[in-house]
Amino acid sequence: MTGSEAPSSFRLAYVPGVIPAKWVRIWQERLPDIPLELVMATAADAPGMLRGLDADAGFVRLPIDRTDLSAIPLYTETTVVVVPKDHLMAAAEEVSVADLADDVVFHPLDDTLDWEELPGRPAIERPATTADAVELVAAGVGLLVVPQSLARLHHRKDLTYRTVVDAPQSRVALSWREDTTTDRVEDFIGIVRGRTVNSTRGRTQPQAQPKKQRSDEGAARRKPAAGSSGRGSAKTPRPTAKRGRPRRRS
Repeated sequence: MTGSEAPSSFRLAYVPGVIPAKWVRIWQERLPDIPLELVMATAADAPGMLRGLDADAGFVRLPIDRTDLSAIPLYTETTVVVVPKDHLMAAAEEVSVADLADDVVFHPLDDTLDWEELPGRPAIERPATTADAVELVAAGVGLLVVPQSLARLHHRKDLTYRTVVDAPQSRVALSWREDTTTDRVEDFIGIVRGRTVNSTRGRTQPQAQPKKQRSDEGAARRKPAAGSSGRGSAKTPRPTAKRGRPRRRS
């Protein structure tokens, strides 16, 4: 599928924590006739939405199965631990996974971090969502380790967060179904990668002046003026002085 027919709208999926506002704004400036529709998706559901063409492209969290999906990694997030403001850990600037060993650390079902070994002590049961886990942290039951954007998304006045220096990190990528790389997908890729509207991969290109026309103009500038030999203008002869009769001596 080459995408020769423009769709009525461009559907963009995004997972919690990703803020696509700046890219949406650029899209609206460059392609005002094609509405961009935002579709919220969980990190687990986003790849399936792209495969099912419920979205043309989407921001996902890696790793994902790339069997039939293309993905461009964009950035890596800092990992933080969410704690009550009166917790001892709140006094530190940053902590390590080992510092969490004595605390209950929640591992929600929608966790996006790729842990080899879960930190801290396990909870009796796993919260269904990150939002549920945040509520439990606020109740003083345990702690939560998440990408920084999710800590900001679920911000509460009674909670704070600190960087976990040696925890796994979450990578955000732009993804789409490989066999549906339409012109609109290419447009959005260009926006995300910071290409200008006049870049070599853009849709709108300035028209170059034909070479023949430039050559003709150059020839016109080099053409000698009428009456000229073409080797430079002729020198003007100096006037000859008239000779008078010699004056007689008295």
